[in-house]
Amino acid sequence: MADTLDIEAMLKRFRERADSVRHRNLPPVGGDERKMFLDQAQLDFQDYAMIADATASLDDGILTLRIDLRPPADG
Repeated sequence: MADTLDIEAMLKRFRERADSVRHRNLPPVGGDERKMFLDQAQLDFQDYAMIADATASLDDGILTLRIDLRPPADG
């Protein structure tokens, strides 16, 4: 699998997934179900966006994703 993995294409798919979650239509639900749906959408977006922003490398068959979670530097 490592020989055929296109890392940039994979990261692009995660960017597309994050964008899809951000523009996902809200189903006709209300109350607690609505809150659960919105909370799950936020988590889905966060997960997809983090992976999409990762710096990826493939070394000796090991895929490494580096995600900088530090707050942006002021300036």
